[in-house]
Amino acid sequence: MSWASSEGSRRSMVANRRRDTAPELAVRRTLHSMGLRYRVDFPPLGGRRRADIVFTRRRTAVFIDGCFWHGCPLHATIPKSHASYWVPKLRRNIERDQETDVQLRAAGWTVMRFWEHEEAVAVAQSIARQVRLETF
Repeated sequence: MSWASSEGSRRSMVANRRRDTAPELAVRRTLHSMGLRYRVDFPPLGGRRRADIVFTRRRTAVFIDGCFWHGCPLHATIPKSHASYWVPKLRRNIERDQETDVQLRAAGWTVMRFWEHEEAVAVAQSIARQVRLETF
């Protein structure tokens, strides 16, 4: 017996990627074309919490958050099946994001968060402005 409620649900969950999502790739391609270099799927503070794009010298961590997984105010949905499982899981994701932001800022990092639905060029331009503003 699978952990998923249905075969379709199982296939959908297996297809979810931790890194290299389409929105991440679009932002990374744009940043690269602007001449910026960065680390991908990197833990800024060590440990298990990883940022999608990290500028180590600039101490800037960038997250491209999925609307479903991270509670986008415009697009988040609550699953109808197994809500007793999903609601706490999704709530914990949001709490973990907030904890990560606090930890990074306390360690002197700049944290930038964007939603997957945001336009990649605009996101990349915002990141580039931040990274180029900071001094060593």
